[in-house]
Amino acid sequence: MNELNIKLQRIREKKDRIKIMIIGLGSVGNYLMDYLMSTGRKDIEIVVVGRNHDKMEQDVNIVRIASLIRGQNRTPISIESDVDLNDIGTIAKCIRKNDPDIIVNSSRAYPGLKYGSISWKNVRAYGIWTPLSIKFVKNIMEAVDEAGSEAIVINTSYSDAVIPWMKSAGRTYPDFGSGNINHLIPRIKYAIAEIKGIEDYWNIDITYAVSHFHDVVISKEGQTEGVKQLIVAKYNGKIIDVDYDAVFSRCSIPMPTDAKRNMMNASSNFDIIKGILDSTKDGKKVKLHIPGAFGELGGYPVILDGTKDRMSAYFDESEFSLDDMRKVNSESIYHDGVESVKGGILTYTDELIAKAKKAFGVELPKNVKFDDIDKTAKFIIDEIITPATKQ
Repeated sequence: MNELNIKLQRIREKKDRIKIMIIGLGSVGNYLMDYLMSTGRKDIEIVVVGRNHDKMEQDVNIVRIASLIRGQNRTPISIESDVDLNDIGTIAKCIRKNDPDIIVNSSRAYPGLKYGSISWKNVRAYGIWTPLSIKFVKNIMEAVDEAGSEAIVINTSYSDAVIPWMKSAGRTYPDFGSGNINHLIPRIKYAIAEIKGIEDYWNIDITYAVSHFHDVVISKEGQTEGVKQLIVAKYNGKIIDVDYDAVFSRCSIPMPTDAKRNMMNASSNFDIIKGILDSTKDGKKVKLHIPGAFGELGGYPVILDGTKDRMSAYFDESEFSLDDMRKVNSESIYHDGVESVKGGILTYTDELIAKAKKAFGVELPKNVKFDDIDKTAKFIIDEIITPATKQ
């Protein structure tokens, strides 16, 4: 936590523009770039990083022009191409050259595919993809170290397990994870507002600790798989007395499954960046819900407090103790196929291994060592993803 506080304080004290680097300009990166441009802020600048200069230039140009049509374009954007995310040296060179204050990793080891489209219907668990989710961000974090960067890093892919895996291996790990738990909270606000007749649903305050699995099962099926949820909702400072089974049943709402769904992930990244700027530059106290917060397994409420002379970031234990949040997250993520993350080793559940054998005809390793991530990621692509996408 102390290191993040130092990084936040550095941003608070910086007089020049805050430089935000987006690594990977797929649908998440493009939405995020558009959202940042739409703020009309003159105190930030954006650097987009990838391999295909022509494609990135087209994407940047349309966002620049569209946001200027809306009268919102106040933010400069630059392009860094020919950066290979398999090559730590090229990433470090790019980071060193641009010296970003915030880095957002929106890259994917297997682009253009929602992994959940394969896993949910077959094994009802997303944890199977953890080696893919960590593949590029571990390289980015090594590059951050090599470049001597003090940037705040936000990871977008399965941070519930990815960030703890890196921390448990003794590696530098991202400061924030985006998505997952953040996608469920707005559904809950809408559902409570419907039940209680609250018109200004945006003023409903949620404090929640849960892992990615429950984001999916509640969003898709409106039920909790029998796991008690650690959640408190308030309105005007008072606890809302509500039947949460009824709330969760209303959270299953139709959503697209194509790239448009990444609007939510990009919005989660935007929410974190906004929270950083609101707390550091505007002196506010901000609550965020973060998967993998401070290297913990699952998702947690986190406070960024800019109301005092020194910035501070910490778990929000106003409603629940950290031990209780750890316990419920461990139970939640077990359903996602992750038994534990300790000593640099990801351990799959026996149930997931059996389901993968039945669904895909493959034998997952019980344990995946940190040094075996690339090998295991390749195995998953070759033996599960490639056959599934050819059907």
